Amino acid sequence: MPIDTKLATEQWERYRYCVERGHYEFNKKADKCDKFFAGLQWEQADLDMLQAQRRPALTINKIISTVSTILGEQIYNRNEVLFRPSNGANADTADALTKVWMQIAQDNQLPWVRSDIFADGIIRSRGFYDVRLEFDQSMQGIIKIGQLNSKNVIIDPDAEQYDPDTWNDLFITKWLTPDDIELLYNKADADYLRANNSAMFPYSYDSIDYTRDRFNGTSLEGYYGLESAQELQRNIRVLERQYRKLDAQKHFVDVKTGDMRPVPDAWDHNRIAQVIEKSGNSVTVVKKLVKRIRWRVTADTTVLHDGWSPYKHFTAVPYFPYLRHGRTLGVVEHLISSQELLNKVSSQELHVVNTTANSGWKIKAGSLVNMSVEELEQSGSQSGLVIELTDTKDAEKITPNQTPNGLDRISGKAEDHIKTISNVTDSMSGNDREDVAAKAIAYKTQRGSLNMTKVMDNLERTDYILARNVIDVVQEFYTEERLVHITHSDVQKEAETVTVNQYDEATGEILNDLTVGEYSIIITSAPYRASMEDSQFEQARGLKELGIAIPDSVLIENSRLQNRAEIIKKMEAAKSSPEAQQQAELAMRKATAEVEKLEAEVGDKKADASLKATRAQKDQVEAEKLANETQNTVQGETPEMLKIRLAHELEMQNNAAEMDFKEREFAQKMQMQREEHDEKMRMTREQADLAAEQAREKGRQDRLAKMSADNEERVE
Repeated sequence: MPIDTKLATEQWERYRYCVERGHYEFNKKADKCDKFFAGLQWEQADLDMLQAQRRPALTINKIISTVSTILGEQIYNRNEVLFRPSNGANADTADALTKVWMQIAQDNQLPWVRSDIFADGIIRSRGFYDVRLEFDQSMQGIIKIGQLNSKNVIIDPDAEQYDPDTWNDLFITKWLTPDDIELLYNKADADYLRANNSAMFPYSYDSIDYTRDRFNGTSLEGYYGLESAQELQRNIRVLERQYRKLDAQKHFVDVKTGDMRPVPDAWDHNRIAQVIEKSGNSVTVVKKLVKRIRWRVTADTTVLHDGWSPYKHFTAVPYFPYLRHGRTLGVVEHLISSQELLNKVSSQELHVVNTTANSGWKIKAGSLVNMSVEELEQSGSQSGLVIELTDTKDAEKITPNQTPNGLDRISGKAEDHIKTISNVTDSMSGNDREDVAAKAIAYKTQRGSLNMTKVMDNLERTDYILARNVIDVVQEFYTEERLVHITHSDVQKEAETVTVNQYDEATGEILNDLTVGEYSIIITSAPYRASMEDSQFEQARGLKELGIAIPDSVLIENSRLQNRAEIIKKMEAAKSSPEAQQQAELAMRKATAEVEKLEAEVGDKKADASLKATRAQKDQVEAEKLANETQNTVQGETPEMLKIRLAHELEMQNNAAEMDFKEREFAQKMQMQREEHDEKMRMTREQADLAAEQAREKGRQDRLAKMSADNEERVE
């Protein structure tokens, strides 16, 4: 674009306003926190003074170990993003959208980027994603999720909320070479900036600089090895401002649901009419005054770009560990004082020990024979020193001062302060005492993780904002038919291909239309896969030991065996082989024969019990008949008759009790055998169903592979 001093000056003044009202102080804090994390914890003036006094300056970097523990907690707990249908959407499209998110996350290596953003937030108190559409690898455009240097993102100083949708504007400043500007924008502006060696603004040192946050960590300013300044590669500060501005924009309105979507600026009247006609006049167009995002990029006096942003949101997505009404807080900034105390006290302890070991000598003038006073001063603290004197009483070792009481305890207090402030306990870092019980360590570790809840909760909020911005970009720009390739981390699942925005000629509809409907975002927390698999393996093994029918493939999948996928495939292939099916059929026939045998034994025992019961009833009838006859003939019962009657009654009772016991025992045994047989039959049916399901799944995979190959041939 041509040189526009007015717009460039307006942009520069707004930039300086935002920098001087909060961002400059943030940069100072961020630089200090970065240095303390890296172990550069002494001011250069203090180091020079201590070196001149020959005093030590120790650095006991407890911050990096503390922060590493917090970063490990974040890596251990990963979040999963799912989409659910909300308004005007269906479940199949929501699943397809979830798979599109998975592909975007895999292409951008999102777990590692997420860890870097989290580290920026913990150390500096601010971390930023950057979500944009790129066309470097595909003419259709793909979403790129990157990391921004938090020191180069200037937030609206009047903002106070977490969500960037509530901010009025933000700046993203970059240091680009003229070649980068020519590649990203245009050659004319790049040539002008390449030829311009100074800036018109009073802050020229901030407009044209050489390096910042580079690997060498130094500035090239003052380097005169080249013949002319023109040969020195300069970096030019480029100001990218995204701000909200009122605009009367056309919107598509669904007359049935009331949903509104903005009409792209590039659409003409004919294309808008086609959309209305295709909808059956259920969609109309209205103008509405809205806040849109304006995008302006300047470098020195040159306006590189000025137009409406193609996105609904700012491209920057923030992460703040703590946010209190616009004030961002991290973890490292609160540990600086305790770390300085630890360094200074440890250095003072070493200094006291050194002065104790070399306290000095008292020498009578002219008494030294084998050395001079200066030589004694240099080597007086060495072991095995030999001093030759005219008289042994002429030399005396100076008694050193005693170490101040409590000096050693101050360093311990400093370490305790670091643990208390950061909420990182000895149990979390694995430094608990050996005599502490394992359950106590586990409980304290759990409580320590609970102290990180707010930090992790804000990370989930950032994940939600990131997913929301990405889905809006997908619905706006992923309008053509695409093939989504997903590589699953599950060992049993192979690469999956899903087609979105596919036109179905039979029905005239678009399958998996990502541009239609609204979706709810679900953020779920899941442990890191390695730890999760260990937990899953232990739980599955415990359930199998309890007798629950856990498939062997579950144990193999969650184990640490090499080539798990191959092992599972061999197991499944063995189950579906003709030999395995024949063995299953033989096992079923054997189980059926055992059941028939048990039923026959039951019939025999029932017949025997029935015979015994009939005999007992017959004996009872005869006894009653004999008793009645005796009673009719004899008025009184003799002792012999009484003895016979009692013995008979006792025998009858014993027979009845024995029959009842055998019946109950037999019934219990039959019940156990019946349940065992049912369980065997159920497991056999499940194995047969599993083998059939695997065969169907293999057939489905073959069909999908064939469809994918056919699609690739059509595309070619």
